[in-house]
Amino acid sequence: MLISLTVSHFTLVEHLDVEFHPGMTALTGETGAGKSLLLDALGMALGDRGDVARIRKGCDRAEVAATFAVETNPQAQQWLIDNGFASGDECLIRRVLTAEGRSRGFINGQPATMQQLQQLGDLMLDIHGQHEHQSLLKRDTHRRLLDLFADGGQQAELVARCYESWLKARRQLDELDNRREEFEARRSLLKFQVAELDALALEEGELASLEEEQYRLANAEQSLRESHRLLTLCREGEDGDLLSLLSRAIQVADGVEGKTSHLTEAADLLQSALIQVDEAAREIQRHIDSFEADPERLIQVEERLTTVYELARKHRTQPAQLPTLHADLTDELAELTDSDSAGDTLRQRVQELEQSLVAAEQQLSTLRADAANRFAAAVNEQLCELAMANADLTISLTPSEDHSSTGRENVEFLLRSNPGQPHRPLIKIASGGELSRISLAIQVVAARHTDIPTLVFDEVDVGIGGAVAEVVGRLLRELGSRGQVICVTHLPQVASCAHQHLVVSKHSDGDQTESALARLDDSQRVEEIARMLGGTKITAQTRAHAREMLSLSAG
Repeated sequence: MLISLTVSHFTLVEHLDVEFHPGMTALTGETGAGKSLLLDALGMALGDRGDVARIRKGCDRAEVAATFAVETNPQAQQWLIDNGFASGDECLIRRVLTAEGRSRGFINGQPATMQQLQQLGDLMLDIHGQHEHQSLLKRDTHRRLLDLFADGGQQAELVARCYESWLKARRQLDELDNRREEFEARRSLLKFQVAELDALALEEGELASLEEEQYRLANAEQSLRESHRLLTLCREGEDGDLLSLLSRAIQVADGVEGKTSHLTEAADLLQSALIQVDEAAREIQRHIDSFEADPERLIQVEERLTTVYELARKHRTQPAQLPTLHADLTDELAELTDSDSAGDTLRQRVQELEQSLVAAEQQLSTLRADAANRFAAAVNEQLCELAMANADLTISLTPSEDHSSTGRENVEFLLRSNPGQPHRPLIKIASGGELSRISLAIQVVAARHTDIPTLVFDEVDVGIGGAVAEVVGRLLRELGSRGQVICVTHLPQVASCAHQHLVVSKHSDGDQTESALARLDDSQRVEEIARMLGGTKITAQTRAHAREMLSLSAG
């Protein structure tokens, strides 16, 4: 429900604060006084296109702030939570428009986009009439109103949830199917690559061992030659060897007379060296005796290393990384093999979700079909009372071939203005005044189901008068008794039915013109209704008539 509206430097308004209450509020005033400015300000607060021409002359910015009660509006509360704007039982929407054309929106003090202002506004307030918020021209509104009338709101939500679940699974399956050829090609390649690596069967650490063995076998002859040379240097050398030289040195050391401790130590060291060289010669001899050149083994080792190096180049990796690559490719092949069973599981889930969706759609379609004729008949009855007896509203339910989040049919209100004419969409045939009255008739019928707490009607009384005007007033008051209705009117029959009455006036000092808004008390209401009845000249008779109208409406 709209609690208050604050307007600053907007069109003819310098500053305006107005509070609103439940029930029906009438907004009246002389022609040209600016009755539409309230609706224009509300539209701006709720994300309408910003027009710098609406900024008051001489000001650099215009600002509108609207406060709504949301404690009994669960849809608005959930939207605020989902979008991070929640702050309590009230919601403040503010819009600022600068002379440079910049526009900023705020919800509960936080910056918001124009789209967010519109989305939230659609959940809290609906403006009917010659205004941009003519929601009755939207097919989505037709579907929502029919679902509400049919008590199908929960079923519609179930259809939306089932559709989203089915669509998500369907997209996953489509992606899997679209990539199946790619998967098959990859799997064939992996099978070949894994088979090659299986045949190689290279173990961790084997490469280093092969390279070491290959080096040893490839250098076998040189190793043998150098071993013989080394043995000759140690012993059996024709020109002397280490053992012979060390023996002679020991003999010389032993023959020295009067040896000092240093010479004795030197002789001991030479004896130790002799023993070490002799042991080294024995080890060299053992190596020579056990040495065996193996050309065939060398060929085997080099062939295996060649295979390893070629596979490494083929896979663009280091030879030592082939065992790791082998494990990775084997795992990937297993995953692709498992994808077949995963695809079967997903395909089964898609079928199950579609069955649930079809069942939910059928139930919603049944609710809509059962309610459509009853809804249209009730609206046509109201149209008769609103001086549109020749009009006939029907609800078209056109089956859709595809699933959707809104059900399996397109819902549209069609109107026939006169007998003999075809039913056509409202947007193509309804004038502004007709649309307002059609809206009124539909909202009266759907009032006990509607989830929008505030309804605003602009010019719902265009082209009517007398008894029909009284019907319009009564219907608006009936709507107001269930929530909140704000009505711009120029008919005293309508204004007299309001629970509250606001009047717009315009004043000029020669340089500036300003519009003002005032709430009327009982005596002031009599004067305003009398003015609407009798024009500029108000008599005792018109005042008496005004009191009578107010008394009858209140009763």
